[in-house]
Amino acid sequence: MEPLAPGFDLKATYRSVIPAKLGKPTSLLFHSRRFLSPYRHINLKHKSEVPSSVEAHGKVQRSGQGFMESVAKRALGFGASAALLLSIFSDSPAFAESLTVAFPVSRAPEVNAVQRTLVEAWGLIRETFIDPTYNHQDWDLKLQQTMVEMFPLRSADAAYMKISGMLSTLGDPFTRIISPKEYQGFRIGSDGNLQGVGLFINAEPKTGHLVVVSCVEGSPAARAGIHQGDELVEINGERLDGIDSEAAARRLRGNAGTTVTVKVKDSGHKYGIREVKIPREYIKLSPISSAIIPHRSLDGKLTKTGYVKLSAFSQTAAEDMKNTIEELEKQGVHSYILDLRNNPGGLVKAGLDVAQMWLDGDETLVNTVDRSGNMLPINMVNGHAITHDPLVVLVNEGSASASEILAGALHDNGRAILVGHKTFGKGKIQSVTELHDGSALFVTVAKYLSPALHDIDQVGIAPDVQCTTEMLNPAKEISNKNKSSVSSLEADSCVMIAEHELDVEESKGTAS
Repeated sequence: MEPLAPGFDLKATYRSVIPAKLGKPTSLLFHSRRFLSPYRHINLKHKSEVPSSVEAHGKVQRSGQGFMESVAKRALGFGASAALLLSIFSDSPAFAESLTVAFPVSRAPEVNAVQRTLVEAWGLIRETFIDPTYNHQDWDLKLQQTMVEMFPLRSADAAYMKISGMLSTLGDPFTRIISPKEYQGFRIGSDGNLQGVGLFINAEPKTGHLVVVSCVEGSPAARAGIHQGDELVEINGERLDGIDSEAAARRLRGNAGTTVTVKVKDSGHKYGIREVKIPREYIKLSPISSAIIPHRSLDGKLTKTGYVKLSAFSQTAAEDMKNTIEELEKQGVHSYILDLRNNPGGLVKAGLDVAQMWLDGDETLVNTVDRSGNMLPINMVNGHAITHDPLVVLVNEGSASASEILAGALHDNGRAILVGHKTFGKGKIQSVTELHDGSALFVTVAKYLSPALHDIDQVGIAPDVQCTTEMLNPAKEISNKNKSSVSSLEADSCVMIAEHELDVEESKGTAS
């Protein structure tokens, strides 16, 4: 699942149906085709000047009566003299009905502020969440229940937990709210700089367990022996049951020079659960590294292969990729290996921007499917590739989300051969909205299909060629023939297979 870049509109570059970020709203007005009945079409307008004290009742018309009475009784049951007034209405001339609903307002100011955040989150989910049944539940009733549960609380943290609890009932681990501090950390990570241990983690969709997608090379986590696939069990003595990946990442981050103690379950079951004390350092998330691999082709000609490793789709990824390709072109490379292994994703726009650097014309990059089941493509507009040299893309189980969008776009448009192992299978797209209090709501708003309409979510993308020991031997003979020394890249079995596939492609081109 992929967060859209905060504040960007895909329509600036692509033909697209994904809405831009709503921004930091002080007033929200939602419209949805789902609510066509004048009694069920609910538009929520939430203003900061909500009265601190109103009567625990209100004017209700027609089918809103039962809902209003239920809420009013609960408010009065608390003995509260204050209530939060929600004016639920439609501004369309076709819908003249309105509904005023009262909720109990907490006397604790910090909880009252979170109640307003709850209303914002509830409205955004109602309007944009991919499942219009909200996991087969009454979403209006869920707001009512959560408000009532939040009323007696005395801390903002406890109130936020109630919002998280409400969102968890949607059955989508990627739809979540994060606190202002966590959102600041998320934005820092997207910018490419943070202080932490250098881990990329994600929630395993079926179990909810937090697993390591990848480690930043040379990072404290990598030096501590943590590997892809390891499961995080505890951080600083606190269990991670029910904790989402952003909250866990927040606990791992901290000032350089401090330490964090982590319990991990070894993915290979070799060590079981072990406890590791990891120092925090400044982590530079440079998303691009590159090299030139000297390579002798099948016909004995010495060529240059440009190797580009893309580790994350940060805000700088596309510009860094463009500069890297242009520099490799100047150095006379004849083919490319784009390494997306252990790339957990990031910003969707970055993935789409990178894809168009390798493609021409008006190719479809990805197809989106909205909550109504409507499928619409995101196409390039008069694209011009930086290079047309042969390309192999490396993928594995750690390639997720934007990595899968990029790999699918290049593969299905006939631009690249995929080598490696089946990808992670994260095929949903999220919007990220900053709420009035600085927190952020991640909402799954669409799923995506590859240009050839392959479903990726919980399925992944299968490579054209796997990196197997059986296939390694002939490629090794080709790659390393007459070489006295072998670099770390040339010793990488998947890179060897990629070089072999590039040889095959080149021989096909020569024959034709």
